Amino acid sequence: MLQSLAGSSCVRLVEQHRSAWCFALLVLGYLLYLVFGAVVFSSVELPYEDLLRQELGKLKQRFLQEHACLSEQQLEQFLVRVLEASNYGVSVLSNASGNWNWDFTSSLFFASTVLSTTGYGHTVPLSNGGKAFCIIYSVIGIPFTLLFLTAVVQRIIVYVTRRPVLYFHIRWGFSKQVVAIIHAMVLGFITVSCFFLIPAAIFSVLEDDWNFLESFYFCFISLSTIGLGDYVPGEGYNQKFRELYKVGITCYLLMGLIAMLVVLETFCELHELKKFRKLFYVKKDKEEDQVHIMEHDQLSFSSISDQAASMKDDQKANEPFVNSQSPTSNDSSLNN
Repeated sequence: MLQSLAGSSCVRLVEQHRSAWCFALLVLGYLLYLVFGAVVFSSVELPYEDLLRQELGKLKQRFLQEHACLSEQQLEQFLVRVLEASNYGVSVLSNASGNWNWDFTSSLFFASTVLSTTGYGHTVPLSNGGKAFCIIYSVIGIPFTLLFLTAVVQRIIVYVTRRPVLYFHIRWGFSKQVVAIIHAMVLGFITVSCFFLIPAAIFSVLEDDWNFLESFYFCFISLSTIGLGDYVPGEGYNQKFRELYKVGITCYLLMGLIAMLVVLETFCELHELKKFRKLFYVKKDKEEDQVHIMEHDQLSFSSISDQAASMKDDQKANEPFVNSQSPTSNDSSLNN
């Protein structure tokens, strides 16, 4: 008897704090996912880093042996300066002198990566004025970009998602949830094909050093706004039509980002995902909701009455052929 009462009380406790338990599991799952990613990246990439360090060390010692007149300190000073310039997008190689990082098309590409928060990091401002302007430009431009993308996505999703789903639901009588799931899957497949697979094949042809996997990796890293910067198109030494290529990449990034947001919004509107998200949200108390509703109703009723009174006054003021009579004139006319 006591065990059944204790079990029922535990079940009631869990049901009452279901959202809190789900949120705790969400936090725990996210932390475990972070640890899992760190373990995998460390186990996969650490051996390659060790091999690269050993190879660079051997090359350095061989170079010093072949050039005895050069000290190790002088070589390291030169390498530090070269690496600093490379971090700013400036190469010391003779065949890279023809590419400028701050012409108009490159600056346009840089501005698009800043506003979309992609930020490859391959080109950064060198001067103090450029760094200060980048801060001000980002503070204004990033919210402006979010507003622009939200407005565009909200208009596109009406014609791409909501109307097609309603058409098949009303016209053919299919279940709205089933139609929404199938539509989301088809839209996701089309987006992956048009903005990942096909561009990856194009990049693998236009970029000499990229294979299909590296091109697909660049598309995903870019459109997900991760922007690691290890692969940046149009930076080759013998790149043809570089200016036009940069403009095309800028347009691709903007269009791809809009397409990704449309797909994400489409999946977020699925009934199953809405129910799943509600598990982790804080539920509002019914009393608070009723208070908010009463306040809203009072405000709406008072505003309606005020609007009606103001409309009556405006009508009286604008009515033609109506003479206002004073109370004394009315009294006198009645007495007569």
